[in-house]
This record gives sequence, structure tokens and C-alpha cells, in this order.
Amino acid sequence: MASSSSSGLTFKLHPLVILNVSDHYTRVKSQSQPPSSHSSNGADSPSAPPRVFGCVIGVQSGRTVEIFNSFELLYDPATHSLDRAFLEKKQELYKKVFPNFYVLGWYSSGSDAQESDMLIHKALMDINESPVYVLLNPSINHAQKDLPLTIYESELHVIDGIPQLIFVQASYQIETVEAERISVDHVAHLKPSDGGSAATQLAAHLTGIHSAIKMLNSRIRVLHHYLLAMQKGDIPCDNSLLRQVSSLLRRLPAIESEKFRDDFLMEYNDTLLVSYLAMFTNCSSTMNELVDKFNTAYERHSRRGGRTAFI
Repeated sequence: MASSSSSGLTFKLHPLVILNVSDHYTRVKSQSQPPSSHSSNGADSPSAPPRVFGCVIGVQSGRTVEIFNSFELLYDPATHSLDRAFLEKKQELYKKVFPNFYVLGWYSSGSDAQESDMLIHKALMDINESPVYVLLNPSINHAQKDLPLTIYESELHVIDGIPQLIFVQASYQIETVEAERISVDHVAHLKPSDGGSAATQLAAHLTGIHSAIKMLNSRIRVLHHYLLAMQKGDIPCDNSLLRQVSSLLRRLPAIESEKFRDDFLMEYNDTLLVSYLAMFTNCSSTMNELVDKFNTAYERHSRRGGRTAFI
């Protein structure tokens, strides 16, 4: 790996990308670690930190590359490749919301770039001929003052007479818009109302949510066991309770059924059609006003010059 890039590109990174990658890693790490079960000798072998993968999107204007946002991707560790169908679907969805943003590269987590990362990097070259690689280092280093984030470019170097594509480190700067500055400043100065620390308030909030979910799970288990016993004939059938359970189940959203998807798409298309009709109506009204103003101005000019109206 070369020390620094020689492409001359200027990279601007927005805080939203850092937050997205950090949140992605935190969620994957918390989900991949099972509850701690201490052994008899009290020593547990630490597991390797998980790696997360995703794409970064933004715009490139001349020699300036500005990374605005990112989205997650599915990774196959057996083949060291990304789910291409999922990538194309996410790219199409983001293109509808952000038509000016393009896939600039990808991101991952780790202490340093690995050899398998080059396989992913080369696979994305059909989307962007020179993708960037954003690497987040999740390890905590209290002596480090800079952000634990590194941006790599790929350059073709001749090593031992063989041309090889290697990662080279590129410098970057943090760029923010007004909305991002307000949000970051608000989070930085956020203080709990009761005078306690933010960590204490967050722990109390999460504890309350955990207790509520645990109580709901226990109630559902009791009801499930009761219905199974009623079905086996161990206890007498209670029609009033069955009606209440049936009414409760009907309130649940049936979002996985085929009928729901068809009805949802129909209502979604109807809403889009109404929006398009409203847009066409506004355009027609604006065009009529423009024609009326043009005719009024042209009539005044024709009275002086003896010409007829254009429309």
C-alpha cells in the first residue's frame, strides 16, 4: 500500500456518512454478540469484531469529490463479494430520491485494508471506474485526535515488473451544510433534563423499553399456552376469550400477504396519479396566466404599431 495518493482529487466528507457507518457497525456488533456466559475460570475468548459493508454516494464536480450519504449492503464472506441484485435495487431507490447522487465507492470497517477488499473494489469498477474506499476503524485509541476514518483510492503501480492495483491513502476534509451543522450542534449540547449524565438517561430509557418488551413476550406466551391447552381439550373452551383473541389478531398489520401488497400498490399508484394530475393542473394554470399576460402586453404593443395579437 502506498503512503499517499497522487491523483490530486479533493475529498469532502459529510458527517451523515460517519454517523451511518458508525451506527451500522454498532448495530451489527450488538446483534452478533450473544449474552455473556462466563466460564468456570472466568476467562472468555474475545471474538473477532464484525465487519460491515456499504456504498457511499455523492457528487463529483471536476477534481472535487463530495460524499453526502451512504447505504448498507449485503456481504457474502464465502465468496468475498457483495449482493449485486441488492446493490442495484438500493441504487435505483436512492436514484429516485436523490437523482443527482451517484455511487462513488464503498465503505467497510476494520483496522486496515485487507487483500480481500480489493476483490470488492474491482467488482464496483463497472459502476464507477475509480471508486473510493472509506474505512472506519472501530478500535478505541484515546491518544488519537483525528477521526478514525480513512479514505483510500486505487492506483496502478508496477511491482516486480507486474502492474498491480493497490490502495493509496487520500486526504479529506469534513464538509457540512447548514442543516448538518444545526443537528450536530444540537446533539453535542444535548443534556438530560434531570441533571444526570446522558449515558444514565439512555440506560434508563433502554431498560424501560426492555422491561416492556419482556412483559409483552411473557403475556403472549401465557396466552399461547392457554390456547394450546384449549385446543387439546385439557381445559374447557371459552368462546368469549376466543372472540377477544380473534379481534386482537385482526388488528395486527398483515403486511406480508399478497393481497396487502396489491392493495398497497394500487393505493400508491392512485396517490401518484392524483399528485401528477395536480402538478399538470398547476402547470396548465401557470401557462394560461403566462399566455394572458403575453396577450395583454402584445395587445398594447399592437395598438401602437397596428399589429394583431399573437394568440
